[in-house]
Amino acid sequence: MARIGSKSTTGWKATISVAMANYIEAGSIIAAASSLTLWQAYLHLNSISVGLLSALSANAFGAAIGALFGGYLTDKYGRKFIYTYDLLVYMLGVFLIAVSVNFPMLLIGTIITGVAVGTGVPASWTYIAEEAPHSKRAAHVGTAQLAWSTGPMITFLLAVLLAPLGLLGSRIIFLHLLVIAFITWYIRQGLEESAIWKEDKEKEKTDARLGKKSRSSLKELFRLKVNRQALFLLIGIYLFWNLTAGAMGYFMPYIYQNVGGLTNEQANLLQAFLWALTVLTTYVVFMRLGDRYSRRFLFGLGAVMGIAAWLILTFTGMNWFSLFAFVILWGSAAGFGAQAFYGLWASELFPTRYRAGAQGFIYFLVRFGIAIWSFLLPTIMDTLSFKVAGIVMIVFLVIHCIIGIALAPSTQGKTLEEIEKERFGTVRDGVKRAVTPTTAAEHLNQ
Repeated sequence: MARIGSKSTTGWKATISVAMANYIEAGSIIAAASSLTLWQAYLHLNSISVGLLSALSANAFGAAIGALFGGYLTDKYGRKFIYTYDLLVYMLGVFLIAVSVNFPMLLIGTIITGVAVGTGVPASWTYIAEEAPHSKRAAHVGTAQLAWSTGPMITFLLAVLLAPLGLLGSRIIFLHLLVIAFITWYIRQGLEESAIWKEDKEKEKTDARLGKKSRSSLKELFRLKVNRQALFLLIGIYLFWNLTAGAMGYFMPYIYQNVGGLTNEQANLLQAFLWALTVLTTYVVFMRLGDRYSRRFLFGLGAVMGIAAWLILTFTGMNWFSLFAFVILWGSAAGFGAQAFYGLWASELFPTRYRAGAQGFIYFLVRFGIAIWSFLLPTIMDTLSFKVAGIVMIVFLVIHCIIGIALAPSTQGKTLEEIEKERFGTVRDGVKRAVTPTTAAEHLNQ
């Protein structure tokens, strides 16, 4: 598709336009979450239907499928290729949700939306990291986290303002996402392709002309020890954190209302405050400090604060003191927590030619895990109690905390090329030489 307009989209404008994938994804999750009880009442949904909507949404399995294919397509055809088409599909999905009059329409719109946002997320984090200055990579990658946090904050505020309209207000919120998606899609048409990806593709063509065979990226992802270590770290922090955070993203207003006895308006306002804190700490802590101070310390601080938040909510009951303590601790920690560091480390630890594919695979596993947990969670809370569900989520957070603190990589201040040479290089005659990951396999597996 030809570029629309006469000017290229570059620099921070490019970063922001790509980061909007996260605004759109998070906004979709929160738009569904903030209206869940309204749809439940309107369509007379039972707990199984509620669980199904969550499991197939942008929060879970829908996004998982999109990420798996999106990561592969991003590496094969380019980062810009995804930006040409993904939001067109997304707009169809949110439009279906906005005009839904029965459960099948709502479910189909939810699935389409989930697949579309999942497709765009690996491309988003990859492109931002590849185009960012190496000394400000956390600041640029943090823009995606900032967009992720801003989406829910604005969506929850809209939910409060439009609460008097009932379900009509929810439909308007989905239409606002459609408008934002169209504007973002239009701006993205001026994006240039990732320079690192283009260089890597040219190298592949040169190797092919010389008769060098290229090993399967998927096989290489699991064959190299250095990749397996990266997968363990990234899946460990992102999956176990997201089993709690992902459930929160979709079910927290539902929990506030059904367990804590809050009104829909109170629940949405409380979540808007939580996400406002996340916006603040994303900028002040992750974006301002992530390139200058110990990332291991910042990650560990956020992880411990998240555990403390869930201990309070689970064991002190849902009164206003515990709710505000929970919101302040979790909302602040999320700005420099597992998701922000996952977006940074996942772009740093894999080679260019399957950087997005690796992220898509990890994202698939994580969202698939959330899908299963989201389907089970309403039934667990109904049959066993919220406290049991809370204890399980605390265990998830403890596991992610231990893995992240123990295995945090030392990549700060280095270019992606330098990181790739360190991780996939070999030493001969005392000189570090850059080699292809395929050649590095023999060295790393000795």
